[in-house]
Amino acid sequence: MLLCANLNQPWNSTLPTLLLLRKCKTSNDVNQIHARLITTGFIKNPILTTKIILAFSPSPFSPLVDFARYVFFTHHAFSSPIQDMDPFLWNAVIKSYSHGRDPERALGILCLMLEYGVSFDKFSLSLVLKACSHLGLMKEGMQVHGLLRKLNIGSDLFLQNCLISLYLRCGFVGYACQLFDSMPRRDSVSYNSMIDGYIKAGRIDLASELFGFMPMEYKNLITWNCMISGFAQLENGMDLALELFEEMPARDLISWNSMINGFVKCGNIEDAQALFNKMPKRDVVSWANMIDGYAKVGKIDLARRLFDELLERDIVVCNAMMAGYVQNGYCAEVLEIFYNLQSDDNLQPDNATLLIALSAIAQLGHIDKGLAIRQYLEENNFSLGGRLGVALIDMYSKCGSVKNAMLVFEGIEDKSVDHWNAMIGGLAIHGLGELAFNLLMKMERLSVEPDDITFIGVLNGCGHAGLVKEGMICFDMMRRVHKLVPKLQHYGCMVDILGRAGQVAEARKFIEEMPIEPNDVIWRALLSACRNHENIDVGEPVAKHLITLDSCNSSSYILLSNMYAGLGMWNAVGQTRMMMKGRNLKKIPGCSWIELEGTVHEFFVQDKSHPQVMEIYSLLDSLSTSKSEVTPCKYHV
Repeated sequence: MLLCANLNQPWNSTLPTLLLLRKCKTSNDVNQIHARLITTGFIKNPILTTKIILAFSPSPFSPLVDFARYVFFTHHAFSSPIQDMDPFLWNAVIKSYSHGRDPERALGILCLMLEYGVSFDKFSLSLVLKACSHLGLMKEGMQVHGLLRKLNIGSDLFLQNCLISLYLRCGFVGYACQLFDSMPRRDSVSYNSMIDGYIKAGRIDLASELFGFMPMEYKNLITWNCMISGFAQLENGMDLALELFEEMPARDLISWNSMINGFVKCGNIEDAQALFNKMPKRDVVSWANMIDGYAKVGKIDLARRLFDELLERDIVVCNAMMAGYVQNGYCAEVLEIFYNLQSDDNLQPDNATLLIALSAIAQLGHIDKGLAIRQYLEENNFSLGGRLGVALIDMYSKCGSVKNAMLVFEGIEDKSVDHWNAMIGGLAIHGLGELAFNLLMKMERLSVEPDDITFIGVLNGCGHAGLVKEGMICFDMMRRVHKLVPKLQHYGCMVDILGRAGQVAEARKFIEEMPIEPNDVIWRALLSACRNHENIDVGEPVAKHLITLDSCNSSSYILLSNMYAGLGMWNAVGQTRMMMKGRNLKKIPGCSWIELEGTVHEFFVQDKSHPQVMEIYSLLDSLSTSKSEVTPCKYHV
């Protein structure tokens, strides 16, 4: 609500209206201002309306920006003589588009100026080039470049820097390089843009070469920091980055944080900690980097210690700690931090927080906590059109609630391929291959372009459901219709489909005809099928081939041993077990878990660590059948 205007001012004074401009935020405020302008006649006062346009056009409040544009186009844009009009107000309106919600409209305003003969300056063109860069409009940007050449202002340094930024942002590094090389004069912006462009394109060598060629007086903090981040991307680039860091004439927080982040990414937490200790000043990014670093090397207790040391946290640090817990399997601790955030008035969970929390819930299988997150999303108006919707579908699927996953999926209006993939994957892990295949067919009808992940999901579903025909159709559609080159995962799915259906010989032939070298996973899928269908002729040579490929993987020995046992070949079983023993190989124990009243209980084979183990075994004994009905084979591994 706007405050009342100062009634001590004369009726025809514009001062009360100017004072009210500072307080405007909402549509209601704008309506009041508009009404006052009309009733006082000030709507025809060019000085006042100019001030309104200049005050409102850069505002973060959209009703004010819209009103500024309305006033401009109604009372200024086409006033005569239009050819002599200063482009200053036009530029303000163009900027409201190029820096706002509708950058593509900036190009339309320039076209309007050209059509009506309105004069424009280099600032007008720079704003349009910024809009083209933001949207990746290469063709339109090149048209503006052509206009600059036509008007003989193409050699202007400011505009040339804008063009370099455009070409780099659109991925045309070669064009940017040609323009840079042809520039009669360059400044630090020119060099920094090219160095940053090379680094983002992965050409650290060219960035380093240009950095060496760059005059020392043009090098600033942006230049040095950019090169440090570039060297940090290289596999063995931290020595070069450290050398550059020590040469820097001055450093800022970005310099220190870039170095720490580089050491963290290559797993060198000791050097990261040493730099962290030397920092003259730290920010939340510094702490988040260190927390992330300790979490990545599995030292989650040290990460938590740092987290607890930082008294003034922001959401970035909390997200880093939560992500570290997820990486290390401490999902309950993730939810503890999340619930603390919900009760903290100074911190609000963002999209990243919620994505991490949903991932933790999916791993725990806590459907009740998942439902609570869903309610939180609805109450706080979070959009499910992006990654949050994908994570929510995935969480429900992994918690066993396909129905809720489908409800979320169907409720999202503008679905991306990631939403489709999440739903197809959810159906696949529950053995609902027919529904997964039907979703793929629906994508075809709606002209939604699938990707390689889509087909992995559908093929997995077909394998679990025994849909050989549908799997073959899917694999063929992928190659012929969508022109996608199958990866090892797709071939592995096809081997699994054929193997589960008992078509072992066909699966072996499929592997032999693969255009790429099959890995151990594909061979193991075939061996598993041989064991299930007791096909010793195919299975034995496959197992021996697998043992040759990876002699330290116990699963190949176990599959071979179980296949021998199923056929009563006890001597071969004994030989396989002796081979495992000789190579000091042990089977990784199986694991299962169950959620009861919000608590997840985990059980390993022959594990007696559960606090209620006696009651559990007692109950199992009372339910078990007599020994005469079940005779376990001691040779099965």
